[in-house]
Amino acid sequence: MKNYRFIIKLSLIATLTLPTFYSCSDADFLDMKPLGVATEGDLQAGGFEEKAFGLYEKLRTQEGVNDWYRYWFQSIRSDDAAKGSTPTDASTLGNVMDNFSYSANQFAPNWNGHYSLIFACNDLVVAVEESGATDQGSITNEAEAKAIRAFAYFDLRRDYGEVPIILNKIVKPSDGVKAKNTVAEVDAQIISDLEFAAKNLPLSWPTYPGRATKGFANSLLAKLYLYQGDWKKALAKSEEVISSGQYNLMPSYVTLFSKAGNNSRETIFEVQFLLIGTTYYTNNYFESQGVRGSGTWDLGWGFNVPTTNLIDAYEANDPRKAATILTSGQSDGLGNTLPASPPLAQMYWNKKAYTLPEERKSFGVNKNYWENVKIMRYADVLLIAAEAANEDGNSGLAATYLEQIRKRARGANNSILPAIIGGQSTLRTAIKQERRIEFALEGERFYDLVRWGDAAAVLAGKGYQAKHRYYPIPQTAINQSGGILVQNPNY
Repeated sequence: MKNYRFIIKLSLIATLTLPTFYSCSDADFLDMKPLGVATEGDLQAGGFEEKAFGLYEKLRTQEGVNDWYRYWFQSIRSDDAAKGSTPTDASTLGNVMDNFSYSANQFAPNWNGHYSLIFACNDLVVAVEESGATDQGSITNEAEAKAIRAFAYFDLRRDYGEVPIILNKIVKPSDGVKAKNTVAEVDAQIISDLEFAAKNLPLSWPTYPGRATKGFANSLLAKLYLYQGDWKKALAKSEEVISSGQYNLMPSYVTLFSKAGNNSRETIFEVQFLLIGTTYYTNNYFESQGVRGSGTWDLGWGFNVPTTNLIDAYEANDPRKAATILTSGQSDGLGNTLPASPPLAQMYWNKKAYTLPEERKSFGVNKNYWENVKIMRYADVLLIAAEAANEDGNSGLAATYLEQIRKRARGANNSILPAIIGGQSTLRTAIKQERRIEFALEGERFYDLVRWGDAAAVLAGKGYQAKHRYYPIPQTAINQSGGILVQNPNY
């Protein structure tokens, strides 16, 4: 249910500052503090609501978590995306991620931001445990914190491999200094947090879109098990989400990436963005990906653009291609023609960051400040189930789940995207292709290539080596630890 009555402004104990960015002085978003309170018809409020709502604010406002840093790590490193913008804009960062010239002195906010979020989660968890509260509302607040903490550790695990597990409240800086844990230990902590969350979170929040749910906890568990290669558990958890009856694929893939797609039945977890009048509850995630032009085409900074490699990967007449890629000098599919390139700096742009012209007119704003960041959607769960079933030897079940994704994509045109029929090898190839196309420019491709063991072959031309599966730990963090933190191998 879409309901924005919960948006209010609350005072926080901790004041968050505006993030600073490496380029693009037109970052004219405002760092506001929208939080929610339980309203009539919602679930029982816990005693730690303010802290809980602060976590959702931090998901949106904390530099390095769900702003532009997210797609630098998750999309631009892949073969599907390039830096974009103009040649000189953020050129150093482009070399770091486009060409695997990793530097421990770049992108530190990704590490710092995730740990800042983890520390805020720890504050809530410790507060509930120290209070001795046993009411369901407070336990639910604790479960929210553990789900978000697990999400942050999952990101860190994918980006850095071995990272410190820190569960205590941070009172002085030294409280946040610990040695790295193994990936297996990090995984065990994520599983512990998510199992608690799945047990204690509701299936849905009747009047609050955006809060963590049982489905989010189980979906993230399924994904982690997939990364571990534990096919049976990945399938079991994904099917628990599927059988919950809470989720469906949106009928239209195009609509999914519009304001109308916010908090749809396909949503499992989204970071909430809103523009109300002149108040911006947002960050630069979409603004920085919009078409970089002038006048009516001044839609953003122009980063995270599709490559010709991605464009060539689509099957004939796949409607998702037109829903994902904008081409300079051509129609946007909505009755408008983009300027040519040049003067536009790029030939191709990310249409998933594009907005409907009537929405821009309604808001009186060109840049995208109102579409939510989709962290987990139901299509991902279906493809997790397909891959897990196939690797576990049940190609028939895998084909059934795969077909749900292809059926939605083809719509009423049965002459395209035929159902995939075949054995395990055929299905494996098809599932890899489907994940690439379904989640193009959404941040799955690089990690998929790494976990499949395909990164070395696919990304060799960009300079990828085995060590690049993990990013180096920021040198500032190592220095501040007094040598307790050890750099990742071969850096």
